[in-house]
Amino acid sequence: MSVDQRPPTAAFPADPPTISPPPQPQPQRRRRRRRLKIAALVVMALLVAPTVSFVQAMTYPGNAPASVRAVEWVRDHGGGALVDRIETWLYSRDAPAAVGPPSDRLPLSAGPPVRKPLARSNRLPSPPPRPATLTPALTGEGIWTVPRTSTGGRPALYTTWFRPDPSHTTITVAAAVIPQRVDAISLGGGTREPHPGSIAVSRAQVPAAARSSLVAVFNAGFKMGDSGGGWYAGGHEIVALRPHLASLVIDRSGRARIGAWNHGVSMGPQVAAVRQNLHLIVSGGQPVAGLADNNQGLYGTGKNQFQYTWRSGIGTNASGDLVYVAGRGLNLSTLALAMTKAGVVTGMELDIHPHMVAFNYFPTPQAVASVAGRNLLASMQAPPDRYLVPDQRDFFYLTTRATP
Repeated sequence: MSVDQRPPTAAFPADPPTISPPPQPQPQRRRRRRRLKIAALVVMALLVAPTVSFVQAMTYPGNAPASVRAVEWVRDHGGGALVDRIETWLYSRDAPAAVGPPSDRLPLSAGPPVRKPLARSNRLPSPPPRPATLTPALTGEGIWTVPRTSTGGRPALYTTWFRPDPSHTTITVAAAVIPQRVDAISLGGGTREPHPGSIAVSRAQVPAAARSSLVAVFNAGFKMGDSGGGWYAGGHEIVALRPHLASLVIDRSGRARIGAWNHGVSMGPQVAAVRQNLHLIVSGGQPVAGLADNNQGLYGTGKNQFQYTWRSGIGTNASGDLVYVAGRGLNLSTLALAMTKAGVVTGMELDIHPHMVAFNYFPTPQAVASVAGRNLLASMQAPPDRYLVPDQRDFFYLTTRATP
């Protein structure tokens, strides 16, 4: 056996097996991997921006429930049409029962009833006429109460409840008449309305100087982006005022008028604040034409008026006093009908939906200090400190005037 033919031993190990190098990626494979990496980076970048935006919306200063913050974030990021469809589907299918007990009433502590006119004098303004209630009226229905008086003993607020719709006797609304000889009204801004950052967080609430005479606080209108209208206060037109739109105009004395902008009410040296919202829904003491179909989109989205939801409105009566009306299970036509039955001659819709409709009154000045506000209707969802702490939405507040 030759040396070359010897079997492998420890002294003469076998040759190691030949290991081929791994195949190099082909150019097409490398390009595919590069595209996948770029796509992953793009997706991550696209997700980061909305995630940061959503977190900012959920933590933005100002009182607002998480559900409201989330829905409004969707609206503000191109999802308004989707939200409108969902809301219309939900609220349009929740029609109130045609017959049955009333859905809500004033709280039992609303105040003493006013069963006969008070003496007409500078100190005691006469109560408003009784709303046109259904027949027969229920106990307490349409009877005005006085839940708060001014320091001079004058009624600072009249409140009542009634059923406005003979086709749906379960629907209940509340009305609050604000005597303008006794109360002054002011417009307050929120941390996000009329525009994010336009009002400092510390100022997005009832001012401390006004709280000793505070009577009530209540909601303003739609978000400015949804109302199509403007917002003016303190000499600044933060959102441009538009002609023809329904406008609540406050003068420097704290009195308010309501009308169509530049067609009944307009800018002047005595104007202190203006809040616009959609178009008038009551004119000449009657609901305006076209509320039932909204075919011109004057009152929000195309089907907004069909939703059975919480709604609120404000107007002026024949005496020039303000009248606030609110209730749940209302469509736009029913709200306008209720406002006319409460004596409104000229009126506009304010905000809608459960978390937005809010009216808190304070039976005594001490109730403000102890944050013991009371809802105008028992089922209103507003917390007792609504607008006494920084809020995201704008609002109105009432203070008693100095006793003459």
